[in-house]
Amino acid sequence: MIAAMANLLNYDIYDVELTSVKDNTELRKLLIEMTSKSIIVIEDIDCSLDLTGQRKKKKEEEKEESNDDPLLMKGKEMKAKKERLIVFTTNHVEKLDLALIRRGRMDIELSYCCFEAFKVLAKNYLDIDSHNLFPSIERLLGETNMTPADVAENLMPKSITDDPETACLEDLIQAIETAKEEARVKAEKEAKEKEEEEERMKTEKEAKEKEEAAGEVKEKEMTEEKVKENGVVPAVKENGVVS
Repeated sequence: MIAAMANLLNYDIYDVELTSVKDNTELRKLLIEMTSKSIIVIEDIDCSLDLTGQRKKKKEEEKEESNDDPLLMKGKEMKAKKERLIVFTTNHVEKLDLALIRRGRMDIELSYCCFEAFKVLAKNYLDIDSHNLFPSIERLLGETNMTPADVAENLMPKSITDDPETACLEDLIQAIETAKEEARVKAEKEAKEKEEEEERMKTEKEAKEKEEAAGEVKEKEMTEEKVKENGVVPAVKENGVVS
């Protein structure tokens, strides 16, 4: 996808490994040295930097809003001046800080492959506009998340056959069904883990409540024992509080 963008726009591609950048000065130097009309690629940004922290306090939010991350500031500055595109990739967009992915920072978000995008890929890779397997693929794509890259990979003939179009589409259907099953298993596992975590928290809460109740009973017994030893009868108020 990035190579296709570069070929279409006649842009250079720079792959930046942020973990090797020591500080903001070095980052700025790298950006300055890059040519204009280029695509800057930062892969797996969720692993490259600690950009997953969520703002916890209002004061921290105000401070961070006024002092943006150097990566964001330099990126916006260089992109505006030099006709550059910055491409971030991640497998866990939900883990990224909202300040990084808000509108104006990330202008385009590539989603999963829909049926209309599949038809474009089928035309480009197999030179077909329709097939009797299209309805099955449309149904499966509506039920399963699969990236355009994964779809395209299955549209490339892997062997010479009499009917490469059907063979590729059948491979794609099998791949989507496999992805659907994996997603189902993953969802069930996450649901089970969530249920177990809730049960654990409930058990811990009940144990804590029992411990607190036992402590209150023990304290009451100690108070009563002390009263008996001193021979003092406690006065009881109307609300039942011992004075």
